[in-house]
Amino acid sequence: MRERLLKIVSYCSFLLVCSGIFCLNATAQNATAQNAAAQNTATQNTTPAVRLYSPYTRISVPPGKTISYSVKVINNSSTIRNVPVSLLDLPRGWTYTLKSGSWDISRISVLPKSQQTLSLQVMVPLKVNKGSYVLKLRAAGFDVLPLTVVVSQKGTYKTAFSTKQSNLEGAATSNFTFNATLRNETADTSLYALHSEAPPGWNVTFKASYKQVASVKVNANNTQSITINVKAPDQVAAGTYKIPVFASTGRTSAALELEVVITGSYAMELTTPNGLLSTHITAGDEKRIQLVVENTGSAALKKISMSFTAPENWDVTFDPKTIDVLPAGKTAQVFATIKADKDAIAGDYDTNLEAKTAETSSKAVFRVSVRTPMLWGWIGILIILVALGSVYYLFRKYGRR
Repeated sequence: MRERLLKIVSYCSFLLVCSGIFCLNATAQNATAQNAAAQNTATQNTTPAVRLYSPYTRISVPPGKTISYSVKVINNSSTIRNVPVSLLDLPRGWTYTLKSGSWDISRISVLPKSQQTLSLQVMVPLKVNKGSYVLKLRAAGFDVLPLTVVVSQKGTYKTAFSTKQSNLEGAATSNFTFNATLRNETADTSLYALHSEAPPGWNVTFKASYKQVASVKVNANNTQSITINVKAPDQVAAGTYKIPVFASTGRTSAALELEVVITGSYAMELTTPNGLLSTHITAGDEKRIQLVVENTGSAALKKISMSFTAPENWDVTFDPKTIDVLPAGKTAQVFATIKADKDAIAGDYDTNLEAKTAETSSKAVFRVSVRTPMLWGWIGILIILVALGSVYYLFRKYGRR
């Protein structure tokens, strides 16, 4: 009987323990469920009904640039939201515009579970310090979107005058053309006077938009292309010359130093030793003429070729026909042999002789007087004598009657 009672007590204790474990598990599961529900409720309570989003939240730019952001206004709620939008913490001197479509806005309405796109432009001033600037785009009562602008260098408030090619080389007779850019790095539209301090005798002109100008207007934070034409004096010596040019207003100015390398001037003269440019010739005969080619420039002349233009059926040959090199200030002797047409009648004819190189040339116009051959002269005299003799004979014979 006692053993039976002990078994009953043991069984009841087992049932009590199992009941306690079950109750504890149920209580724990209930607490876990309640915690999860509380967390979901907290999450729902902390997520804004309206969010702001832009893919570019940190941008690096130089001074004077305009940054364009595309910002989405996202309505996560189930009701229409009227959202005031503004940009906060804008540094002094910075400006911005906020548009939807083509309209400037400060408030936007968004349908439930939908979104709208805004266009935000931030203008970084020219006069600004290098560093990071944090701006805040705020949807009042809902969300704030931080936008970081990194200014890559310290800004200036000045004018810049520059060219990609500041050095040109050529002969004194060349035209030197430089392409330059004038940048107005100020906040105001400015009228720039253009001038140069070239050496005496040099001619410097400026062109903008294909027109010769003495001044040019450039808008704020804009550029203007300037063409600078430089012409050296004809007889300038070979060497390197500095050509300073300036663009200036009452408040700011910029200088650009151009460099022109003169290889020398190219010029020559074709003449005769005595300067006489006329001769005479008998039809069908040849006449040898001595010519002088003089280098009157400051650079050596190379590959001087001789040529001519003469009446039809005339011919001219040169000895030599080509001069390889003629140093500056030196002369060379050339012989031209002129052959007249055998049927040329008596009179004056022009024969053009020319010496030329790739850089320069010179012409000499010879006046050639053509005479008839001596044979015809003697034949004429003989005919005259025969005629006179015939007249004399007739007078003698019939004059007595």
